[in-house]
This record gives sequence, structure tokens and C-alpha cells, in this order.
Amino acid sequence: MTLSKHIAQGSGKEPCELVLRGGQIFDVITGTMIAGDIAICGKTIVGIADEYDANDIVDIHGKTVVPGFIDTHLHIESSLVTPFEFDRCVAPLGVTTAICDPHEIANVIGLDGIKYFLDAAQHCLMDIRVQLSSCVPSTHMETAGATILAHDLEPFMDHPQSSGLAEFMNFPGVLAQLPEVMDKLSLFQGRHIDGHAPQLSGKALNGYISAGIRTEHEATTVEEAREKLQKGMRILIREGSVSKDLHALLPLLTDITSPYMCLCTDDRNPLDIAEQGHLDYMIRTAISHGVPPLAVYRAASLSAAEAFGLKDRGLIAPGKRADIVVLNDLDTCDIHSVYAAGRLVNDHNFAQRRITDPVGFNSVKAPHLSLDSFKTPSNQTQTDVIGIIEGKIITKHLRYDIAPRNGDKGADVTRDLIKISVIERHGKNGNIATGFVRGFGLQHGAIATTVCHDHHNIAVVGIDHNDMLVAAERLSQIQGGFVVVKSGCVIAELPLPIAGLMSDQPFEHVRERLVDLRKAAKDLGVTLDEPFLQLAFLALPVIPALKITDHGMIDVNTFEVISPALHR
Repeated sequence: MTLSKHIAQGSGKEPCELVLRGGQIFDVITGTMIAGDIAICGKTIVGIADEYDANDIVDIHGKTVVPGFIDTHLHIESSLVTPFEFDRCVAPLGVTTAICDPHEIANVIGLDGIKYFLDAAQHCLMDIRVQLSSCVPSTHMETAGATILAHDLEPFMDHPQSSGLAEFMNFPGVLAQLPEVMDKLSLFQGRHIDGHAPQLSGKALNGYISAGIRTEHEATTVEEAREKLQKGMRILIREGSVSKDLHALLPLLTDITSPYMCLCTDDRNPLDIAEQGHLDYMIRTAISHGVPPLAVYRAASLSAAEAFGLKDRGLIAPGKRADIVVLNDLDTCDIHSVYAAGRLVNDHNFAQRRITDPVGFNSVKAPHLSLDSFKTPSNQTQTDVIGIIEGKIITKHLRYDIAPRNGDKGADVTRDLIKISVIERHGKNGNIATGFVRGFGLQHGAIATTVCHDHHNIAVVGIDHNDMLVAAERLSQIQGGFVVVKSGCVIAELPLPIAGLMSDQPFEHVRERLVDLRKAAKDLGVTLDEPFLQLAFLALPVIPALKITDHGMIDVNTFEVISPALHR
């Protein structure tokens, strides 16, 4: 009996299965160091701060041990690889628990995408917890590949890998008490409900939190995060490939606030992970900027576990899941080795996993396109323009005079005003919307993607209609991904055939292709560090202030379509 073994081994009456000997534990409750062995029985820590006999003793002299890191909010699809490749990419960096929302794939293929993630989560080394996607689609102002209602989610609520209701992005729908919104909120009352309320404050924030929403990762300023903390929300500090809020929120992360603050990545690709890291990057960056190590490591582990009701982890202590990060150095988060539920994270144990077959192939069903598909017909010069804020997914609502010629408004590279189009690709209605965006720095060519939050239609930016056409049509040919076109030729691409979101190749292959794509984008004049995911978020109509979907240009602040798409 496992319980008997835990007691017998923890009390020293029987030899343990595994002992880590010679290191010191950094206690994330008291901030002190604890000497002694770490005794492990199966998946569980059964003893610390003493000497133990074991069948397997690992020498970690000179090392410091901390609890495994917990990424409290992310979309694995944004890593552009399957859950199994994400596991292999990130677990060696100390992430032993990832709380994911598969709403990217759910927006393309519906419940089959959620089922795939729930199944895959049971066979990874890290513990992947799947929150059930709340907003498919995110709003009524976009065309997704599926619609998921409350009764669709109910059968999965008690799945062993399920962890509550995922980020409720439709905050206007919450405040308006829309029936389909209320159905989901009511169903999950008493369970964890994750939030998503950028720039919401005052009474509107009070009403949103009163719906039972407990956590939130969209705060971008200390003032916003502090108000949400004071009103009882747990703040998840985010540092992704596009949304970078770590530096802005670090002043709020202290030994006092850290029990109610956590870390997350939201959307981070393998190239950024390779060049910088994952949660380990956030930890070392925070410490280098003067945040106390206790506050940082607590936020990365115990606080995260408490926020999401994971009482079995977050500490190096008896009875806790053996999620362990062995460090060469505490301040720089220099990782020596990682254990996930008592298993060493290494190639041998990765090879033992049962791999679930991916789903969502052949999902790109775009309409027939022509050069006219990318026209912006108008008789007026004043034009709404999306203003990119690099490092943020919020945007500015700009207005410029763009003179139409022969009924069409064209790009103006001298003012960095370039065309953007969103093309419905789920085979539903063939919508095509066009508009303008400022901030890419594009001088020629086009960039296109099917990673287009959250409906994941085709998004393309460009100077020339022909290049935009070539880029969009190439996405249909490769069944989704990223494409860069110059002078009518594809100069870089990354196929993502799994729902148009994920590669079926190893993460190392994806990383190499991203290097080529980034270089190709720079060759077109792009000044953004991460143009592809920045493009993807220009189509998310729940993030202020101006966005575009296949329905048209969206004023998020008024929650309405202000420049409707044309059916072509």
C-alpha cells in the first residue's frame, strides 16, 4: 500500500527509493536554508532535514534545491509544437507543472482539440493541467471553426487533468450577463475560474470579480495590478514572446505580496525559450533587478500551487509531490537537474512516454482569393489605424488621412502605414476584412500566418497586393503556419499542419525555422523583435483598443465593428 510505504520510509523504518544527498533546501515559506537529505518514495517526498538510507542515492553536494516551477497560464499551441514537444522543451528548465488553456486549437476544431490535450496531458513528464476553454469563439465579432457552450464542457469537468474554467476573455459579456456567459460561470461556481480583464477597473472590475473569477494575467502596470490584488485577485505576472509585463510589475513583487502573485508565460515560442529561457528567465531577471529570492521562488512555486488549489505541490516537504529543481546557483537560477513526480527529467524518461496521435490536420479551408481581395474600398480619407505597442498586445486606436485612388487605399511606407487583411479560413463564410496597421516598419513584401488569436483565420500584412496574395495562398498549400514573401516568392516558411497552429516536427526544427523567419522579416524592413505573434494578436477583439477580425475593424472599447468586412 502506497500510504504505508510513505509512512514507513518517511519515518526511517524502511529504506527510501531515492535520496538526494548533500544539498540544501531553499524553504519558500521562511526563506531559510535547510540541510539534510531529501527522501523520495515514488512520486512523493517523504522526508527532509535528516539522514535516510535508500536504494538509490544521488550526490548533490554544493547544490540548492527549490520546488518545481509552475507556469500558471499559457497556451501550449503558441509554442508551435505538440504538448509532448513542449514537455521536452520546457521541463528541463524546471517547469514541472503547466496550467494550459487549449482554446487555440478549440477555436479551430472544437472539443476534439480539448480532448487531445486532456489525453496528451496524462502521458507527459511534467504535469499539464488543462483549463476548459471558456470563450470559443472569444466574441460574436469573429468567425471561429467551432462554438463551445456550457453543456459541451460539463462532461470534462471532473477529468483528472482538468483544472477549472479557462480565462474568461469576454469581460463585456460578463458585465452584460449574456445568457451563454452566465451558463458557463454558473456551471463552474465553486471551482477555479481564470480571468482576462485588461485595463478593467472600478465598479466594472468589482462586478467582474464578483462572478467568481480568481486569477488574472492581463495587468500591464503596477497600478492596475495593485487594484486587482486589493480586490482579491491573484496576479499572474506575464512574460511571453509578445506580451512582456515582467519589468513593469516587478516593483509590486515583494515578500509581502508574493503569496498572491505568480508567474506565467501565456505565449512563448521555442526560439525565445532557447535564447532566454522560460520561467527560469523570469526568475533570474527578477532577482537581478533586486526582487528578493524568497518572493520570486515563492511566486514560481508555492503561491502558484495555492492559487490554483494544487495542495500537493509547491514545497520541498514531506507529503508533497516530488517536483524538484536542483540548482547550481540560486540567484541566476542555473539549473543542474530536474525531477518531475520523482522522475529525473532526461532523454531516457522522455522516450518512455506514450505519444498521443495529434488531431486537426487539413483545417485550412480558405476561399478563392484574387488581387482584389486585398483592396480597401473607400471614398473617405480619414482612416482608422491599429497602432502597435511593441512588447504589448494592447494597441492604440490611431487615425490617419489616407487618400483613396480608384476606390482603393494603398500602403504608405513613408508613414509606416501598411495593409492588413484577415481571411476566414474555416470554410464558414469566406469573409475578408482589410485595414491598416502602424508599427511593423515593413518596406516591401508580405507576412502571413494562420496563428491569429483566437479565431485563427489567416492574417496577412503587406505592401503589395500580389505579395499578400502569394503569402495567403501559400498558407492554404502548407495547411497553415508562417510565411514571408518578397517580390512574389516565398523566402521563408514554417508549416504548422496541426490545426494551422502546431508543427508535427521536433521543437529543435521549429526553432531553426523561426531563426530563418525572423531574418526574412528583418530583410523586409520589419523592426519588431517578434513580428509573427505580434501580428497574431492584432486580431484578438478582447484586447484594447483597435483590432481586426474577419468581421472588420473592431473598436474594443465600444465593443463594436466600426468598419465591416466585405463579402467578395
